[in-house]
Amino acid sequence: MTEQKTKWACDYCTYENWPSAVKCTMCRAPRLRSPIIAEEPFKNRPDLDAGPEWDSSRTESGSGLLICPDSSARPRVRTASVAEIASKWSCQMCTYLNWPRAIRCTQCLCQRPKPTSPTESPQTSHSRPALHSPVDTCEEYNDRNRINTHQQLWTCSSCTYQNWHRTVKCVACDLPKPNSPEAIQRAESSEPSPMINEQDRTWWRGTCSGGQGQRRSPPTTKRKDLGKMDFQRIEVAAGAMSKEEQEVDFKKLKQIRNRMRKTDWLFLSACAGVVEGDLAAVEAYKSSGGDIARQLTGDEVQLLNRSSAFDVGFTLVHLAIRFQRQDMLAILLTEVNQQAAKCIPSMVCPELTEQIRREIAASLHQRKGEFACYFLSDLVTFTLPADIEDLPPAVQEKLFDEVLDRDVQKELEEESTVINWSLELGTRLDSRLYALWNRTAGDCLLDSVLQATWGIYDKDSVLRKTLHDSLHDCSHWFYTRWKEWESWYSQSFGLHFSLREEQWQEDWAFILSLASQPGASLEQTHIFVLAHILRRPIIVYGVKYYKSFRGETLGYTRFQGVYLPLLWEQSFCWKSPIALGYTRGHFSALVAMENDGYDNRGAGANLNTDDDVTVTLLPLVDSDRKLLHVHFLSAHEIGNEEQQEKLLREWLDCCVTEGGMLAAMQKSSRRRNHPLVTQMVEKWLDKYRQIRPCASLSDGEEEDDEDE
Repeated sequence: MTEQKTKWACDYCTYENWPSAVKCTMCRAPRLRSPIIAEEPFKNRPDLDAGPEWDSSRTESGSGLLICPDSSARPRVRTASVAEIASKWSCQMCTYLNWPRAIRCTQCLCQRPKPTSPTESPQTSHSRPALHSPVDTCEEYNDRNRINTHQQLWTCSSCTYQNWHRTVKCVACDLPKPNSPEAIQRAESSEPSPMINEQDRTWWRGTCSGGQGQRRSPPTTKRKDLGKMDFQRIEVAAGAMSKEEQEVDFKKLKQIRNRMRKTDWLFLSACAGVVEGDLAAVEAYKSSGGDIARQLTGDEVQLLNRSSAFDVGFTLVHLAIRFQRQDMLAILLTEVNQQAAKCIPSMVCPELTEQIRREIAASLHQRKGEFACYFLSDLVTFTLPADIEDLPPAVQEKLFDEVLDRDVQKELEEESTVINWSLELGTRLDSRLYALWNRTAGDCLLDSVLQATWGIYDKDSVLRKTLHDSLHDCSHWFYTRWKEWESWYSQSFGLHFSLREEQWQEDWAFILSLASQPGASLEQTHIFVLAHILRRPIIVYGVKYYKSFRGETLGYTRFQGVYLPLLWEQSFCWKSPIALGYTRGHFSALVAMENDGYDNRGAGANLNTDDDVTVTLLPLVDSDRKLLHVHFLSAHEIGNEEQQEKLLREWLDCCVTEGGMLAAMQKSSRRRNHPLVTQMVEKWLDKYRQIRPCASLSDGEEEDDEDE
């Protein structure tokens, strides 16, 4: 109780501190009643003549002298009495209770209102002289220091942050202080300041995950809209100019900015990404369908405000060459060549393609019951027509160059030996797979699924919307399978850890968000859901490791394997699968070629099929003769290879070749296929049939020249 009585109150915030405290615990203000000067000299000296004023002003702690905290030479003032504490005045602006001797508010520095007598009216109060309270010398001195300090702050013209007068650069954006030597030198040399701040660099690095199948929890901060560039970049770039130049250029830049569209901002972000070495910004521009060969205009160069890097007429390829971005250059050049040379059936027949899209939307239905998943009512499998073999060799080569992805074909066949590694399947049984060219957008998985079935892209995001709705409406079913599979997968690889339920929920929310974002990379869970929408198995032949442009191994891919619609009844699903290829964050449709049904070579031995049906054998083992993994199995379904092989035989039409290889039969029929798809393929093939006479004529002329 004695210690509590001897507490001292701070003169600034009125917080009661312990007697041993030299400074206020709340506001860090120094203690005005110094125990060394006020207590020790007079504590044991009652004979000292301190005067009546000293005796009347003693506090409970026995200290009555105050020392000015700013200077020891300041005059001493007495401490506040109980009556003075009770007569605190309230600030009219912030309602803070100030001490009676304060002439300004301690919080907002507002002037203390002039006191008036109770009998004085507002009209007469202005004519009579105001009665001021006694002026506290220390408080007046402190108020003057606060005003001087507040006036010495300078405001940054770019981010409006108030910096101390001693700083030569803004603490927030590193913009030089106005009229400083560095600012004057930069304005004279017209050297632009950096266009992109660290926050924007972080945004660009995180825009694209590359589709590597790695799951991450949602970020704590929201990502910026890809269609808008923060106008602060322009202000930062123009911050080093003089005020007169800023006023003129700011109006012009604002006019240019108002004319910009979403694609324009993405293009400028991609240009800056090439300079900064950020591939994510380039991928974001490509995913939106932007033209790689687009050139910079004069207004765009002025908006970027970096003459040493950007020139009028430059493309992304020019910037990659200037800044020696070899990895970006290879991707950009490949993209330009493919866009200029590729020709797939959906490009030749846009009207039929739109009709097919409407047909797909009409064939989508939602199953009634607890498992309310969407499904397709039609079974369609896209194959290359057998009439291609009737074309001259030169025309065939041109057709394959325009419809196939040679790079993907080479990587899956030669570098990784994932497809067409069996001579028995590829040569004797005519089960060779071809990788169709697919656009490099973030929707490559959905595009490849529709290419393998209907031969078109998911341009209007119908399949993505169906994927999101199925995941949302059947979230409990898919979540249980996903959680159980991920737990088993982590334990099988020796990762002895367990996640809390909150972490599982966060990861699952991230998977749901990917399904709803056009252009976002998808994962294994989405392939599992797509197998239920198609009502048929999906076999993914993918590389085991994804590598960088220089061939460096970056991580392990988990896409390769078989995805079965395990949540449906087996009688509700088809047993004819589709095949997809995965290479370095990119999916491609793997299709076969019709064999016209002669000798039933594609069906293998002792298979009773119609002559019109083409049977393609898809291996269920890899090149090392190991069984492909079956994804998202439950605890009672996971077992050895014999149990998994039994499961594959239940969900697929399997057969064993003469060489002892387990394979699944993919059946397709031109007669049973959708008529719109057949018509689209025929019109696409007519394009190459028309150049057949020219090729034959050129061949005949070469033969005549050789005879002569």
